[in-house]
Amino acid sequence: MDVIPYLAALSALGGLGLAYFYYTAVGKESAGNERMVFLMQEIQKGAKAFLQKEYQWVSVFAVGMAILLAIVVAPLASVTYLLGAVLSASAGYAGMTVATMANARTTEAAKQGPGKALPVAFRGGAVMGFSVAGLALLGLMLTYIVFVTLLEVDDAFEIVTAYGLGASTIALFSRVGGGIYTKAADVGADLVGKVEAGIPEDDPRNPATIADNVGDNVGDVAGMGADLFESYVGSIIAPISLIAFALGVSADQAGDDIVIGFLVFPMFVAFIGMIGSIIGSFLVKGGDSTDSKALSKALHMGTNVAMAITVVGVVAGAYWIFDDADKPWGIAVSVIGGLVIGWALGKTAEYYTSDHFGPVKKIARQSETGPATTVLAGISFGMQSVFASVGLILAGIGVAYWGGQQAFGGDQLSGLYGIAVAAIGMLATTGVVVSVDAYGPIADNAGGIAEMAELDPSVREVTDALDSLGNTTAAVAKGFAVGSAALTALALFKSFEFAIAKANPAEALNLDIGEVDVFIGLFIGASLPFIFAALTIDAVGRAANKMIEEVRRQFREIPGLREGTAGVHPDSARCVAISTEASLREMIAPGALAVAVPLIVGFVSVNALGGLLAGALVTGFALAIFMANAGGAWDNAKKYIEAGAHGGKGGDPHKAAVVGDTVGDPFKDTSGPAMNILLKVMTIVSLVFASAFV
Repeated sequence: MDVIPYLAALSALGGLGLAYFYYTAVGKESAGNERMVFLMQEIQKGAKAFLQKEYQWVSVFAVGMAILLAIVVAPLASVTYLLGAVLSASAGYAGMTVATMANARTTEAAKQGPGKALPVAFRGGAVMGFSVAGLALLGLMLTYIVFVTLLEVDDAFEIVTAYGLGASTIALFSRVGGGIYTKAADVGADLVGKVEAGIPEDDPRNPATIADNVGDNVGDVAGMGADLFESYVGSIIAPISLIAFALGVSADQAGDDIVIGFLVFPMFVAFIGMIGSIIGSFLVKGGDSTDSKALSKALHMGTNVAMAITVVGVVAGAYWIFDDADKPWGIAVSVIGGLVIGWALGKTAEYYTSDHFGPVKKIARQSETGPATTVLAGISFGMQSVFASVGLILAGIGVAYWGGQQAFGGDQLSGLYGIAVAAIGMLATTGVVVSVDAYGPIADNAGGIAEMAELDPSVREVTDALDSLGNTTAAVAKGFAVGSAALTALALFKSFEFAIAKANPAEALNLDIGEVDVFIGLFIGASLPFIFAALTIDAVGRAANKMIEEVRRQFREIPGLREGTAGVHPDSARCVAISTEASLREMIAPGALAVAVPLIVGFVSVNALGGLLAGALVTGFALAIFMANAGGAWDNAKKYIEAGAHGGKGGDPHKAAVVGDTVGDPFKDTSGPAMNILLKVMTIVSLVFASAFV
C-alpha cells in the first residue's frame, strides 16, 4: 500500500501528458480565414491580459495568507499553501490559453458538420480537464510524499491541508472575478444589442461582443477550472484529514498497518478515476446529426465509460486495501454511492435546465406574457430543483454512512469516513468531467466567431447545437461540484471538531444550539451565503451598468455603427477594459469575506464558529442549487425560443426570455458556482487555523 501515493502521482503525470497530446492535436487544426484568426487573437489577448492582472491582485492576498500561516500554523504550511495556489492558477491559465485557440478551430470545423466540430471543442476542453486533474493530484501527492512519507515532519497533516487552502484561495477569486467579468459583458451585450438595438447575438456591430467572448474564457474556463481543482483537492484531503485528526495520527505513524489503508484509499480512488478518465476521453466522437440527444450521447460517452472503470477499480481496491475489514464491499458502496449521487445530481440539473423537458418549455411559454412571468417561472423551478437535490444528497449521505459502518464495525468514525470518501467518488473522474464542462464555452465562442466573421448561417446552426448542449453540460458539472462541496464540507467540519479537541481537550467543540454562542454562529452562518450572493450580484449589476452605458454611447456617437456601414467598427477594447477594471475591483469584498469572517469568529468563540459553519453549509448548498438551475433554465428557455418556438427571434416572447436570461446570468455563472467554494474555504480556513483558535 505504500506504493499507492506514487501510483497516483504517475497517473497524474499521465493526465498531464494527455493534456499535452490534446494541445498539439488542437493546434494542428485550421483556424479559418484571416477574420476568424483576428477575432480569435483578440479574444485570447483580452483573456490573457485579464488573468495576468487578476493573478497579480490575488498574489498580494496569497502572500499575506502565507505569512499568516507561517506565523500561526507552521512555516512549511505557507510553502504548501503557495504550491496549491500556483498550481491552481497554472491549470486555469493553461486551459484558458488552449480554449481560446480551440474556438476559431471549432468554427472552422463546423463547416464540415458536428462530427468534426464536436471532437475539436472537446479536445480543447480536455486540455483544461486533464491540466486541472493532473496538476491537482500531482501537487497533492508530492506534498504528501515529501512531508508525510519521507520527512515525517511535525504538523504534517496541517501542512498537507494548507495545500487545499491555497487551491481554495485561487478558486474563490477566479470564480468571483471571472464571473463578474463575463456577466457584465454578457448582460450589456444582450440588453443593448438584442433588446434595444434588435440585432443578433454576437453581431459584429455590438461593441460588447468581444468582451462577452473573453468572459466565457476567464469565467467559464479558467474560473470553472480553478473551482473543480479546489473541489478535487478538497475531496481527497477530507478523508485523510478526518482520520489524521480523529485518531491523532502523526507523520511517523502514517505507515502503521492500522491507519495506512484509511490514508491511501482516497488516493487509490483518485488513481483509478484518472485512469478511467484518460481511457474515456478517447471515446468521445461526433456524429453527423445536430440533434441534441445524439450530441449529448456522444459527449457523455467518455464520462460514462470513466465512471464504469472507476466502479470496477474501487471494488477491487477496497478488497485489496481493506482485506482485514469486516465487509470491504461496504466502503466500495460508499464511494460508488457518491459517484451515482453525483451523476444523479447532474441528471436533475439536466431535467431543470434542458429544453427537452417541461420546466424550460414552461418558462418559454410564460414568456408569452412578458418578462415578469418569465422571471417568476424560473424562480419557481429553481426552488423546486433544490428539494430534489437535497433529497439526493441526503440519500447519498445515508448510503455512504451505512457503507462505512458496514466495512469497519459500526462506530461513528467509520460512517463519517464513508461520507468523506463518497465525495472523492463524486469527483474521481474530474479529468473528463471538466473536459465536458470546458467544451461549452469553446462551443459558445465558436458561435460568436461564426457570427462576427459573417460565415454562412449553416455554420452557426452547427455551433448553436453544440452551444445548447454545452449549457446543459455546465449545469451537470456544477451539480457534481456543489454535491461534493456538501460532503467535503461535512467531512472537513468533523475534522475541525477533532482538531480543536486535539489542540486543547478543554476547548472541545460544543454544538448544542441551546448555547447562545452556537445559536448566534448558526444565524451568522445562515446569512453569509445570502450576503455573498448579494455582493456578487450587485457587483455584476454595477459593472453591467457601465457596460450598457458604453455600448449605448458607441451606438449613439459612432456614425454608421448601428446601421452596419462598411468599414465602421466598434471600440471593443474599451468594453474589455470596463469588464476588466470592474471585475478586479469588485471581487475583493466577497473574496475577503469568506476568509475574514471565520477567522474573526474563530478567535472569539470556536463554538460560534462551529455554528457558523453548520448554518452556512445548509443554506449555501440550497442557494447554490437554486441559482445554478434557475439561471440555466432561463438561458435555455431563451435558446429554445431562438430555435423557433413561440415566434422565434425578435418577438416579444424572445425579448422577455432575454430579460429572464439576463437575470439568470449572475445566478448561474457568478454567485451560484462560487457558493460551493465559499463553503469549503470557510471550513478549510477553520481547520487549518484550529490550533491557533484554542
